[in-house]
Amino acid sequence: MDLWREPVRGSRVMDLHVPLASLQQVKAFLEANGIQYEIMIADVQIYAWMDSLVAENPDLVSNQCRPDFSTGVGRPAIWLDTGIHAREWITPATGIWTAKKASTSPCMIVTEYGRDPSVTALLNKMDIFFEIVVNPDGYAFTHTSTYRGPFAHSESEVKSIVDFILGHGNFKAMITIHSYSQMLMYPYGYTDTPAPNADELHALAKRAVDALESLHGTKYTFGSWISTLYPASGTTADWGYKNGLRYSFTFELRDTGRYGFLLPANQIIPTAQETWLALMTLMGHVRDHPY
Repeated sequence: MDLWREPVRGSRVMDLHVPLASLQQVKAFLEANGIQYEIMIADVQIYAWMDSLVAENPDLVSNQCRPDFSTGVGRPAIWLDTGIHAREWITPATGIWTAKKASTSPCMIVTEYGRDPSVTALLNKMDIFFEIVVNPDGYAFTHTSTYRGPFAHSESEVKSIVDFILGHGNFKAMITIHSYSQMLMYPYGYTDTPAPNADELHALAKRAVDALESLHGTKYTFGSWISTLYPASGTTADWGYKNGLRYSFTFELRDTGRYGFLLPANQIIPTAQETWLALMTLMGHVRDHPY
């Protein structure tokens, strides 16, 4: 079995992906122990979907991509990433849409620089580094649990990000995008001691989820990681915050469990659109509050 979602604070609900070969045994166990369950997705065809995605978009799936949006040199920067957990398919899709939205390049479908005042003001003052597929090899294993590695920064993809951010020396924000649960969280995850600017982060998170909800009515919970989800060490936001990036956030995109990691294609663009509003709220605050 593959644990998709663990129980969070205030809930005993968990999501499991059960292989066909184990289905009857698992159902018998649940029923014998009086455990209620509901089949959310009856037939998960991960490999068929994956093969189709690769065939239709070989460059996108097979290549690691980090568009860097800049109108200057050596300026303060914001880090964004999606696709660090390969089974979270909605996040690279949201990343691709967002990159097109933010891009200054004529080869992108949508160009907002020079048209949208908020995007223009942001890119005139700061750089954005966006790693769309952090885990390029992971799509072959999207049915598996996440992998933490034998030690900190043991995997080449993670180490390259760490080295790049620390080597750059002028990052002001770190925003990592995951799925699913509809949450926006800030440090800390490893301790219930509030971050020094927790009040600012909390107010900013509220503004961001309010902006997100304004488009399609999608409701997010928000707060520090440990109070919103569960205790966790080694999170991206905690690492960024501890390394001086005082605006560090983690998104958990749609949904809350109906489709889980297999969000329908017709929800990709609405998810990306609403997330964009939250991102611009966060990044606009970073732009206007230099440190």
